[in-house]
Amino acid sequence: MRKTGRTCVRAGHSAGAAGRAGALLALMAALALAPHPAAASADTAFSPFAQGVAEAAGSEAAIAAFYRDRGYAPLWTTAEDAPRRAALFAALDRAGVHGLPAARYDAGGLRSRIAAIRTERDRARAEVALSRAFLAYARDVSSGALEPRKIDAGIVREVHRPDPAATLAAFALADPAAFMRALPPSAPEYAQLMKAAMDLRRAAAADAWGAPVSAAGSLGPGASGAAVVQLRDRLIAMGYLGRSATQDFDAAVHKAVQAFQIDTGLTPDGVAGAGTIAEINRSPEDRLKSVLAALERLRWMNGTDLGERHIWVNLPDFSARIVDHGKVTFETVTVVGMNQSDRRTPEFSDQMEYMVVNPTWNVPRSITVKEYLPMLQRNPNAAGHLKIVDRSGRVVNRGAVDFAQYSARTFPFSMKQPPSNSNALGLVKFMFPNQYNIYLHDTPSKSLFDKEIRAFSHGCIRLGRPFDFAYALLARQTDDPEAEFRRYLNTGVESSVSLDQPVPVHLVYFTAWPTPRGRIEYRRDIYGRDGLIFDALQAAGLSLGLDEG
Repeated sequence: MRKTGRTCVRAGHSAGAAGRAGALLALMAALALAPHPAAASADTAFSPFAQGVAEAAGSEAAIAAFYRDRGYAPLWTTAEDAPRRAALFAALDRAGVHGLPAARYDAGGLRSRIAAIRTERDRARAEVALSRAFLAYARDVSSGALEPRKIDAGIVREVHRPDPAATLAAFALADPAAFMRALPPSAPEYAQLMKAAMDLRRAAAADAWGAPVSAAGSLGPGASGAAVVQLRDRLIAMGYLGRSATQDFDAAVHKAVQAFQIDTGLTPDGVAGAGTIAEINRSPEDRLKSVLAALERLRWMNGTDLGERHIWVNLPDFSARIVDHGKVTFETVTVVGMNQSDRRTPEFSDQMEYMVVNPTWNVPRSITVKEYLPMLQRNPNAAGHLKIVDRSGRVVNRGAVDFAQYSARTFPFSMKQPPSNSNALGLVKFMFPNQYNIYLHDTPSKSLFDKEIRAFSHGCIRLGRPFDFAYALLARQTDDPEAEFRRYLNTGVESSVSLDQPVPVHLVYFTAWPTPRGRIEYRRDIYGRDGLIFDALQAAGLSLGLDEG
């Protein structure tokens, strides 16, 4: 509680030179409200303002406790609280710039409520409304406006929500403007995405990217004409090509198409085929939706310690990286889960603790009964590369089992594949034990890494360079990581190799992400999750804000 040496002005009591309640009401309406008391007192605790605050807070325990603990001294509605009000309204007025649902905070309604104050109970209700809006904004801008699991069952990320009582108490003691500025994520990518959102809003409002490309077929070297001109103009507008009057698909256009393909995860052949043209024709509004979803995802991760060394697996980018002190020190392509309800790779963070060399594949129960049991019912010798094991761990003689008598619920066996070059997990898997049974691993199906869209697995993440990944992890704990790894590999026997220091691993889903140079890379929304996030933000009150850029 702040100490001012003055008493709280109450309705019907003296109000300085005015000396009448009318003067007090006029001051309140103009937000020239009287300062609060030096300390709690019996008068304060039972004043109309205090009673009004207690009633307005109702079952909101954090707000009620905050005011009770400070003797019902106001936070927002006195003359000297003007900097707090100003900082709050400045933040609420720019909530849409963050991609937040500004309608949720109803800044206009709060201003009207303050202007309509006529009694101490009016002031109390306005006081609580301001605290409620402040807490909603502080929570949303620091940790996200949505609950991830309510958006999609595969977004199982743990979100670190700020404690409302602690937030109010800290704000009461802080510089208001500085406190509000410190609420959003401090990650540099957040600021870069904010800038990208502003640029896209301007481009959308001005129709700056122009007409889409209407090509009957692929455009490549040797092409000429109206479609090439459309492509040229679109590339110029998006910043991939300098000013040009060419009508031909020349070397400069070819290079610009390649740069665009790299930025959007397409095969960089420099030819504008159907897939490339579809991505080029995406509107600024479409790209803005991806950026707004990325901002929300970064807010969900705010408070998560990434780790000085960490593993960053971006699912729609089909990539896995090792990051050391902010720098990518290793990178490989990946294959992720199929776009099916029970196979999409979930999003979460955990700790990688060890790797298994020459792993056994213990077939998940879901795969056993959904995929292999029907095969065994048709042919007991199907899937002969897998062993069938009873509950005691003994290998079952297939010829002695009538598989037709079992259903998915009653099937009493499990299946596994011993270590081998053809093992479904390849020759190494990387473990961060979790309830979703997700891990990174090798694979014998190398051809899938040549695909542009690599969503083929049952949910786990296959690595294009698993051995190099292992060497990079082991380099922290041995002078010759390759020799150390191969010492286990050459035995052909399943072995567990612990990491001396567990490494945080983050399975993320960003369809918009800034490069170190500040350009935004875009990826396709392979699972449709970003579309769901944007729809939920919009339902909560988000506007694209095409007049806010």
